[in-house]
Amino acid sequence: MPNIKSSKKDVLSSKIAYEKNKANKSALKTVLKKYDAALVSGDKAAAQAAYTAAVKAVDQAVNKGRLHKNNAARKKSSLTLKLNKLA
Repeated sequence: MPNIKSSKKDVLSSKIAYEKNKANKSALKTVLKKYDAALVSGDKAAAQAAYTAAVKAVDQAVNKGRLHKNNAARKKSSLTLKLNKLA
């Protein structure tokens, strides 16, 4: 544990950032899992709604700096291909 006041603050702020990042990653994964579940169910309307939510979540992750833009493009492309196979 650090003794310097500013170092103590740094430890605290890095822990807070870690928790926020962890929560955001978990939320993104949850949305993607819900999309996969909607695809498995075979309901086109539910899959379309889940697709919209998943793409929005991926775009927000890029804007927040959680995902690289190329990674997001790959994810969205994969999501679209899966939706088109359902049709």
